[in-house]
Amino acid sequence: MTFRLLLVGCGKMGEALLAGWLAADLAADDIVVVEPEPATASALRQRYGVAVVADAGAPTSKDRPDVASPGAIVFAVKPQTLPAVADAYARFVAEGPVFLSIAAGRTIASLQARLGAEAAIVRAMPNTPAAVRRGASVACANARVTAEQRAVCERLLGAVGTVAWVDDEALLDAVTAVSGSGPAYLFYLAECLADAGAEAGLPRDLAESLARETVTGAGELLRRSPEAAATLRRNVTSPGGTTAAALAVLMGEKDAAVSAGGLAALMSAAVEAAARRARDLSQ
Repeated sequence: MTFRLLLVGCGKMGEALLAGWLAADLAADDIVVVEPEPATASALRQRYGVAVVADAGAPTSKDRPDVASPGAIVFAVKPQTLPAVADAYARFVAEGPVFLSIAAGRTIASLQARLGAEAAIVRAMPNTPAAVRRGASVACANARVTAEQRAVCERLLGAVGTVAWVDDEALLDAVTAVSGSGPAYLFYLAECLADAGAEAGLPRDLAESLARETVTGAGELLRRSPEAAATLRRNVTSPGGTTAAALAVLMGEKDAAVSAGGLAALMSAAVEAAARRARDLSQ
């Protein structure tokens, strides 16, 4: 890529994207970060060698980088601040950039209302494993986005993991509930597994280490294997064995007091709750 890129906001996800871009093929000289917090701005300059400005206004001195004519503008700010932030970028629409938003719950229509009907907008939902370039992003584009702009967004998101596209923006609520919130579910699984191990008599540090390595190791096995998760589960489950005994509880086949529908029912309810909340936040 040889065009100027504006990254608006550089919190955890914004920084994950920035690090991924620099590790791929985007030069630091092609990036301007908009970050109003002075301490954060200073740290970003030192860590990544990129230009950082407090806002996207016109240059006020020879020392301030020019932010004119960006090819892409990435909104990586908190969802509640995006409407006010987006107003300042409507002036760029005539220059023809693609606007890529990763603000959860903020719809393309809400951005278009701020930027104007001519704005080319892609809304995406990445997740926190982007910090180790193992993220999963799903994106949706409006009708103004060209094939070239879609490819640009594919490369920007692809620098930190896999990318999928949907035509129906409403599906992003379910995406948010599955992959956006999903890492927290896995972290909680590791937390609960460690607690259960400690309750079974293991030293706390050993229980936590075993839970961490089991979750991450099983995840890596799942990533590398061509087999479905259900097949891998069956492969490790001997009839009448210890794993089968545990799964009988998790699947609600035994000890109904734990969960009437087992883990599947709990996960379904959890994902539906997250999707419902995502829909509420997008109103």
